[in-house]
Amino acid sequence: MITIRDAVVADAHGVAVVHVDSWRAAYAGLIDQAVLDRQSVESRATMWSTWIERSLAGESTDGYGSVAHHLVVAETDDRIVGWATFGAGRDDDSGGLGEIAGLYAHPDAWSQGVGRALISHAEDALLTGGWIRAYLWVLAGNERAIGFYGAHGWSPDGVEKIGEGGSVEGLREQRLVKDLTSSAERASAE
Repeated sequence: MITIRDAVVADAHGVAVVHVDSWRAAYAGLIDQAVLDRQSVESRATMWSTWIERSLAGESTDGYGSVAHHLVVAETDDRIVGWATFGAGRDDDSGGLGEIAGLYAHPDAWSQGVGRALISHAEDALLTGGWIRAYLWVLAGNERAIGFYGAHGWSPDGVEKIGEGGSVEGLREQRLVKDLTSSAERASAE
Protein backbone atom coordinates (compact mmCIF):
# COMPACT_ATOMS: atom_id res chain seq x y z
CA MET A 1 0.00 0.00 0.00
CA ILE A 2 1.25 3.49 -0.89
CA THR A 3 0.92 6.23 1.71
CA ILE A 4 1.33 9.87 0.77
CA ARG A 5 2.19 12.27 3.60
CA ASP A 6 3.79 15.65 4.23
CA ALA A 7 7.56 15.50 4.48
CA VAL A 8 9.43 16.27 7.68
CA VAL A 9 13.14 17.06 8.09
CA ALA A 10 13.88 13.47 9.12
CA ASP A 11 12.83 12.42 5.59
CA ALA A 12 15.72 14.28 3.92
CA HIS A 13 17.92 11.19 3.53
CA GLY A 14 15.14 9.06 2.03
CA VAL A 15 14.19 11.88 -0.35
CA ALA A 16 17.85 12.19 -1.37
CA VAL A 17 18.14 8.44 -2.09
CA VAL A 18 15.11 8.63 -4.40
CA HIS A 19 16.45 11.81 -6.00
CA VAL A 20 19.92 10.44 -6.79
CA ASP A 21 18.86 6.92 -7.79
CA SER A 22 16.02 8.12 -10.02
CA TRP A 23 18.26 10.70 -11.73
CA ARG A 24 20.86 8.04 -12.47
CA ALA A 25 18.27 5.67 -13.91
CA ALA A 26 15.98 8.11 -15.73
CA TYR A 27 18.60 10.47 -17.13
CA ALA A 28 21.23 7.95 -18.28
CA GLY A 29 22.05 8.93 -21.85
CA LEU A 30 20.26 12.28 -21.49
CA ILE A 31 22.62 13.97 -19.04
CA ASP A 32 26.39 13.68 -19.16
CA GLN A 33 27.36 10.55 -17.21
CA ALA A 34 29.98 12.48 -15.23
CA VAL A 35 27.20 14.73 -13.89
CA LEU A 36 25.15 11.70 -12.87
CA ASP A 37 28.18 10.06 -11.25
CA ARG A 38 28.81 13.20 -9.17
CA GLN A 39 25.34 13.05 -7.62
CA SER A 40 25.70 12.32 -3.92
CA VAL A 41 23.07 11.15 -1.46
CA GLU A 42 24.92 12.95 1.35
CA SER A 43 24.99 16.35 -0.39
CA ARG A 44 21.38 15.93 -1.59
CA ALA A 45 20.30 15.00 1.95
CA THR A 46 21.87 18.20 3.29
CA MET A 47 20.14 20.21 0.57
CA TRP A 48 16.78 18.52 1.25
CA SER A 49 17.07 19.02 5.00
CA THR A 50 17.43 22.78 4.47
CA TRP A 51 14.73 22.77 1.79
CA ILE A 52 12.22 21.00 4.07
CA GLU A 53 13.02 23.32 7.00
CA ARG A 54 12.39 26.35 4.79
CA SER A 55 9.20 24.88 3.35
CA LEU A 56 7.78 24.06 6.77
CA ALA A 57 8.57 27.63 7.87
CA GLY A 58 6.74 29.02 4.82
CA GLU A 59 9.96 30.47 3.40
CA SER A 60 11.21 30.47 -0.18
CA THR A 61 12.46 26.99 -0.98
CA ASP A 62 14.71 27.64 -3.94
CA GLY A 63 15.70 31.23 -4.43
CA TYR A 64 12.63 32.35 -6.37
CA GLY A 65 11.70 35.24 -4.10
CA SER A 66 8.81 34.40 -1.82
CA VAL A 67 7.68 31.12 -3.42
CA ALA A 68 7.48 28.31 -0.86
CA HIS A 69 6.76 24.89 -2.32
CA HIS A 70 5.39 21.90 -0.46
CA LEU A 71 6.98 18.42 -0.36
CA VAL A 72 5.13 15.15 0.08
CA VAL A 73 6.64 11.69 0.22
CA ALA A 74 5.27 8.35 -0.90
CA GLU A 75 5.97 5.41 1.40
CA THR A 76 5.55 1.68 1.16
CA ASP A 77 6.54 -0.53 4.08
CA ASP A 78 7.93 2.51 5.93
CA ARG A 79 10.36 3.26 3.07
CA ILE A 80 10.28 6.46 1.04
CA VAL A 81 9.77 5.38 -2.57
CA GLY A 82 8.88 8.71 -4.14
CA TRP A 83 8.25 12.39 -3.61
CA ALA A 84 6.69 15.44 -5.22
CA THR A 85 7.13 19.20 -4.76
CA PHE A 86 4.49 21.70 -5.81
CA GLY A 87 3.10 25.17 -5.24
CA ALA A 88 2.82 28.51 -7.00
CA GLY A 89 4.47 28.78 -10.39
CA ARG A 90 8.02 30.09 -10.11
CA ASP A 91 8.67 31.19 -13.67
CA ASP A 92 8.29 34.81 -14.76
CA ASP A 93 5.48 33.94 -17.16
CA SER A 94 3.61 31.58 -14.81
CA GLY A 95 0.92 34.20 -14.07
CA GLY A 96 -1.36 32.51 -11.58
CA LEU A 97 -0.48 28.94 -12.52
CA GLY A 98 0.41 26.23 -10.05
CA GLU A 99 3.54 24.16 -10.61
CA ILE A 100 4.67 20.63 -9.98
CA ALA A 101 8.37 21.35 -9.59
CA GLY A 102 9.53 17.78 -9.04
CA LEU A 103 8.04 14.30 -9.04
CA TYR A 104 10.25 11.25 -8.68
CA ALA A 105 9.78 7.58 -7.86
CA HIS A 106 12.63 5.28 -6.94
CA PRO A 107 13.50 3.01 -9.90
CA ASP A 108 12.65 -0.04 -7.74
CA ALA A 109 9.11 1.35 -7.49
CA TRP A 110 8.56 2.29 -11.14
CA SER A 111 5.29 1.07 -12.65
CA GLN A 112 3.86 0.25 -9.21
CA GLY A 113 1.47 3.21 -8.82
CA VAL A 114 3.81 5.52 -6.90
CA GLY A 115 3.92 8.17 -9.62
CA ARG A 116 0.17 7.95 -10.14
CA ALA A 117 -0.46 8.44 -6.41
CA LEU A 118 1.96 11.38 -6.25
CA ILE A 119 0.63 13.21 -9.29
CA SER A 120 -2.95 12.75 -8.16
CA HIS A 121 -2.09 14.12 -4.72
CA ALA A 122 -0.17 17.09 -6.15
CA GLU A 123 -2.94 17.95 -8.61
CA ASP A 124 -5.59 17.77 -5.86
CA ALA A 125 -3.47 19.91 -3.52
CA LEU A 126 -2.88 22.53 -6.21
CA LEU A 127 -6.58 22.66 -7.04
CA THR A 128 -7.48 22.94 -3.36
CA GLY A 129 -4.91 25.75 -3.12
CA GLY A 130 -6.79 27.71 -5.78
CA TRP A 131 -4.86 26.89 -8.95
CA ILE A 132 -7.07 25.67 -11.76
CA ARG A 133 -4.19 25.29 -14.22
CA ALA A 134 -0.68 24.08 -13.60
CA TYR A 135 2.55 23.37 -15.41
CA LEU A 136 5.68 21.29 -15.01
CA TRP A 137 8.98 20.99 -16.82
CA VAL A 138 10.27 17.73 -18.27
CA LEU A 139 13.68 17.01 -19.73
CA ALA A 140 13.42 16.78 -23.52
CA GLY A 141 14.04 13.20 -24.59
CA ASN A 142 12.82 11.69 -21.31
CA GLU A 143 10.20 9.60 -23.10
CA ARG A 144 9.23 7.61 -20.00
CA ALA A 145 8.31 10.80 -18.10
CA ILE A 146 6.67 12.45 -21.12
CA GLY A 147 4.52 9.34 -21.62
CA PHE A 148 3.63 9.21 -17.93
CA TYR A 149 2.54 12.84 -17.83
CA GLY A 150 0.67 12.50 -21.13
CA ALA A 151 -1.27 9.54 -19.73
CA HIS A 152 -2.32 11.82 -16.86
CA GLY A 153 -3.61 14.60 -19.11
CA TRP A 154 -0.54 16.85 -19.27
CA SER A 155 0.35 18.21 -22.70
CA PRO A 156 3.10 20.39 -24.17
CA ASP A 157 2.26 24.05 -24.68
CA GLY A 158 5.18 24.69 -27.02
CA VAL A 159 7.34 26.52 -24.46
CA GLU A 160 10.89 25.29 -24.01
CA LYS A 161 13.86 26.48 -21.99
CA ILE A 162 17.51 25.70 -21.67
CA GLY A 163 18.54 24.85 -18.12
CA GLU A 164 20.86 27.23 -16.33
CA GLY A 165 23.34 26.39 -13.61
CA GLY A 166 24.39 23.25 -11.84
CA SER A 167 23.53 19.85 -13.24
CA VAL A 168 20.91 21.18 -15.70
CA GLU A 169 23.24 23.64 -17.47
CA GLY A 170 22.46 23.57 -21.18
CA LEU A 171 19.76 20.90 -21.02
CA ARG A 172 16.55 21.46 -22.98
CA GLU A 173 13.29 21.19 -21.09
CA GLN A 174 9.74 21.40 -22.36
CA ARG A 175 6.76 22.70 -20.44
CA LEU A 176 3.63 20.62 -20.00
CA VAL A 177 0.34 22.10 -18.81
CA LYS A 178 -2.95 20.81 -17.49
CA ASP A 179 -6.38 22.16 -16.62
CA LEU A 180 -6.77 20.72 -13.12
CA THR A 181 -10.55 21.21 -13.06
CA SER A 182 -10.95 18.54 -15.73
CA SER A 183 -9.39 15.97 -13.37
CA ALA A 184 -11.62 17.05 -10.49
CA GLU A 185 -14.75 16.90 -12.67
CA ARG A 186 -13.80 13.46 -13.95
CA ALA A 187 -13.14 12.16 -10.41
CA SER A 188 -16.46 13.48 -9.08
CA ALA A 189 -18.31 11.81 -11.97
CA GLU A 190 -16.83 8.39 -11.19
